Amino acid sequence: MEQRHLGRTGLRVSRIGLGTLTWGRSAEGPDEAGAAEQLKTFWEAGGTLVDTADVYGGGEAEYLLGQLVGKLVPRRELVIATKAGSVRDPDRRCDGSRGHLLAALDDSLARMETDYVDLWQVHAFDPGTPLEETLQALDLAVSSGRARYAGVAGFSGWQLAKAATWQLAAPGMRTRLASTQMEYSLLQRGVEREVLPAALDLGVGLLPSSPLGRGVLTGKYRAGTPTDSRGASQTLAAFVDPYLDEASGRIVDAVATAAHGLAVTPLQVALAWVRDRPGVVAPIVGARTPAQLGAALSVEALSLPEEICRALDDVSAPVHRYPDQDWSTL
Repeated sequence: MEQRHLGRTGLRVSRIGLGTLTWGRSAEGPDEAGAAEQLKTFWEAGGTLVDTADVYGGGEAEYLLGQLVGKLVPRRELVIATKAGSVRDPDRRCDGSRGHLLAALDDSLARMETDYVDLWQVHAFDPGTPLEETLQALDLAVSSGRARYAGVAGFSGWQLAKAATWQLAAPGMRTRLASTQMEYSLLQRGVEREVLPAALDLGVGLLPSSPLGRGVLTGKYRAGTPTDSRGASQTLAAFVDPYLDEASGRIVDAVATAAHGLAVTPLQVALAWVRDRPGVVAPIVGARTPAQLGAALSVEALSLPEEICRALDDVSAPVHRYPDQDWSTL
């Protein structure tokens, strides 16, 4: 699998990442044997980037990953990324305080039975904590060797620009942001308004989550909701439902038409489109079964023709109105 630099850093990662959001969830995700098969399939295909978080499965995703790394795949051949800052508290959704973040990192390392993570990401912007305090946690994690690189997730355009600029203001003393993780697909192109331009300008690589539109872009919902899909899951149905509207249906139909013309699958078309967008480093794909993961990995050999990309761009184009549109282009 092709390797790409993560932002303006020396870290290279596979251009498809393996997501573990549903690992440790008994109903929606793989069991230990299924997770092991996924990880082995991913690694044998040349994949290196494995993304997790301290809240996935209540910590079980990290624990499960820790049980597999070293036994199935050499630790040095994986780029392990995790996150901290998202909390399960009815009064607050995130905690970006230095104390919480560094304690969470120590807990993550213990669960994964590793001395360091390759990429440590702040999971969400915390308006209740000074940003410089949150970012100092990243600096301390890197300077102590517990993290090799640092990034963020879920930051809006101005939040990302402020954070990245703050880190660049003291070169050699602060850790530059290597990445930002945001949802990005043909069904969700909102990052193109502010987040992606900021990332491109500041040398921050984009790691798209839900690159298949929460599974909808595979086309499996065109005839209804399959009983074994996330859309039929009691806990994840609300996650899928926003993309089952009429507007999304038109985009899914266009993807299916393109796939038919190219003699490939809608999954391959949708994933190839987002993988090769400017600023994108590696879409993070999650799978329930090894077969689903294999289908995603099969996109490696596919590059979409320019005319197909233009057609998909047109049918999925987000509406840019004041003040989103760049005045220099008017």
